[in-house]
Amino acid sequence: MKNIGLIGCGNIAETYFRAQDYFNNINFIACADKFSEAAKKCADQYKIKSLTVDEILNDSDVDVILNLTIPQAHYEISKLALESGKHVYSEKPMSIKYEEAKELVDLANKNNLYIGNAPDTFLGGGGQVARQFVDRDNIGQVLTGNFIFAFPGVQEFHPNPDSWFQSGGGPVIDMGPYFFTTLVNLLGPAKNVRSRGKKFSNQRNYLVGPKKGQSFDVEISTSVMFDVEFENEAIVQGFISFDVQNHARNHMELYGTKGSIVVPDPNMFGGPVLLSRELGSEWQEISVEDKYLGKTNIVNHSGRSNEAPKQSNYRGVGLSEMIYSIENKKQHRCNGNLALHVLDIIESTIIASETKKEINLRSTCNQPIPLTEEEVKLLLKDK
Repeated sequence: MKNIGLIGCGNIAETYFRAQDYFNNINFIACADKFSEAAKKCADQYKIKSLTVDEILNDSDVDVILNLTIPQAHYEISKLALESGKHVYSEKPMSIKYEEAKELVDLANKNNLYIGNAPDTFLGGGGQVARQFVDRDNIGQVLTGNFIFAFPGVQEFHPNPDSWFQSGGGPVIDMGPYFFTTLVNLLGPAKNVRSRGKKFSNQRNYLVGPKKGQSFDVEISTSVMFDVEFENEAIVQGFISFDVQNHARNHMELYGTKGSIVVPDPNMFGGPVLLSRELGSEWQEISVEDKYLGKTNIVNHSGRSNEAPKQSNYRGVGLSEMIYSIENKKQHRCNGNLALHVLDIIESTIIASETKKEINLRSTCNQPIPLTEEEVKLLLKDK
């Protein structure tokens, strides 16, 4: 078991602390935040040490830094952690710039350290069962596909939404990691992207919190449409937006030479997976409730019409699997090369929307190895 120090005591921290209830090798011992009161509140709630960022980086008892800062700070904090001799697991994306993320991967390799990155949702029951159907040729060669993630924006629920609408933020950086990582898991690495983006207004209003009613500036495109071509020749179309009130397509569809598959919400871990083969045939629904990381475990409706109120959320499995891999000298699945390639897709999508040109990716990666139920069981408590 490795001792974990958490930096960034914001909204997502609660989810990662909950991972201690599921996984047997996650042990938080300290937390830090640029706002000391946030760190103290977090430490008091979870009975751990409250430290400054410098203190947690220099604490010899901390083996792994969990970086939960805002995306614009991911590079700086992860670099400091690697320079301090700590393994790093970061929330998505690894950085807001590809070259910075590449520097982190190179630094981790140079210092013989592990660097891991969210999202880990593709390791859930839904993502892994979908992977089995693709690998077993149930739908033949995947030719095309599409997905959508769209809602009105984080100002609906977050008191400080500004960073999502500034340089380094936006819908593709925020939600693209889930869908692109799922696609690389299912299809392998990508090779190019074409894109179109639009900013529909220059300002938005704070809708909750102490600044409610005031406005803030919008600097980035809030809706982006694109298509990604993969090395296996499949082309998948996507739409990610902060401009949509309601829609009913909370999934991904892939179309093959023998049939089609509906991949469940890449933002969560569960299912079901839907499969259809012959023309006009009924969709076969495959439950993943019998999978360790597929069983429904939360009831928490976000208010978005496109999200199911009952979901599966096992965030932290990527961190747990990385710790297991450190201890057993294995390659972890949520590794730096995968995260770097996903960031390359993200940044290339944004560049393509700005330049109106097809952008060739600078990177590639290995398709993640499927995660078996036997391997998951090794990570779980009381199984």
